[in-house]
Amino acid sequence: MLTYIIRRLLYAIPIILGVNMLTAALFFQINTPDDMARRMLGEKNVTVDAIENWKREHGYDRPAFVNTGASGTAMFTQTVFFQKSAPLLWFDFGRSDRNNINIGLEIRNRMWPSLAVSIPIFMAGLIVEIFIAMMLAYWRGSVLDLAVVVLSVVMMSVSTLFYIIAGQFMLGKVFKLFPISGYDTGIYSFKFLVLPVVIGVISSMGVGVRFYRTVFLEEMGRDYIRTARAKGLSEGTVLFKHGLRNAMIPVLTNVVVSIPFLFYGSLLMETFFAIPGLGSFTIDAIQSQDFAVVRSMVYLGSILYIVGLILTDISYTLFDPRIRLG
Repeated sequence: MLTYIIRRLLYAIPIILGVNMLTAALFFQINTPDDMARRMLGEKNVTVDAIENWKREHGYDRPAFVNTGASGTAMFTQTVFFQKSAPLLWFDFGRSDRNNINIGLEIRNRMWPSLAVSIPIFMAGLIVEIFIAMMLAYWRGSVLDLAVVVLSVVMMSVSTLFYIIAGQFMLGKVFKLFPISGYDTGIYSFKFLVLPVVIGVISSMGVGVRFYRTVFLEEMGRDYIRTARAKGLSEGTVLFKHGLRNAMIPVLTNVVVSIPFLFYGSLLMETFFAIPGLGSFTIDAIQSQDFAVVRSMVYLGSILYIVGLILTDISYTLFDPRIRLG
C-alpha cells in the first residue's frame, strides 16, 4: 500500500503543476498585471510610475512564463509563475496582493468557520439521505417511493439560490427564528449556523436521495440478494445486513471524496450568510483580482482533491477484502 501511495503522489506532481500553470495563464489572460495594479491602487487616474512601482513591489514586473532575455534555467526561474508558485510546494502561500495579509494565516483562521458550516451539512445530509434512500429501497415501487422520487427531481431542479433566499425570508424575516446573516465565535456561533445548515441539507437532499436510492436498488437486484431471500431471510435483514454493507463502495466514493472539500466550505452559503470562511475568501479574491489568493486556493484545492482520491482507494480495501492496491 505504501508503494501505491508514493506512486499516486508522484503522479500528482504534473497534475498540480498543470493546474497551476493553467490557472495562471487564464488569470493573466483576463487580468494583466497592469489591470491588477489599477484595481489595487483604486484611483481613477493612476500614473504609469505608480503602476510600475506596484508591479515591482509585488513581483509582477517579470515575464509571466518565459524570460526571453535570460539564458538557461533563468528563463524560467525569473518568471512570475515560478516566483509565485515555487513557494507553494512547501505551503508558503505568501501575502495577498490586495491588502498584504498573510494568506496562510488567513486560511488557518477561516478554515474553522467553513468547517463549522460544512461538517454539520455533510453529516446531517448524509444520515438523512441514506435513511430515506434505504426506506425507498425497502418500499420500492410503492406510492411513497414514486412520490419521493418525483419530489427529489423537483428539488434537484430548483436552484440553491432559491433555497437560500426563501429560507432567509421565511425563517429569518417572517418567523424571526434565526439571524439572516452574520457570524460569532464559540458557542454564540450556533444561532448563526442553524439556518445555513438547514438550508444546506434541504438543498442537497434531492441529489443525495436519488443517488443513494439508485445504489441500493442496484444492490437489491444482485445474485447474493436473491440467494439470501431464497434462504428465507426477511426483506429488512436482506437490505440492512447484506445490501447496506455491499453498497458501501459507491457510498464511500461519494463520501470520502467530499471530505477534503469540507475545508472549503460552501461558496454560496458563506457569501449570502456573511460567514468568514474560505468560500467567501475565495469569492472576494476573484472579485478583487487578487491573484495571490486565487492561486493559493486553487493549489490547496488540487492537493485536497488528490488526498481525497487516495483516501477513497484506501477505504475500498477496508470494506472489500478482495480489493488490493498495487
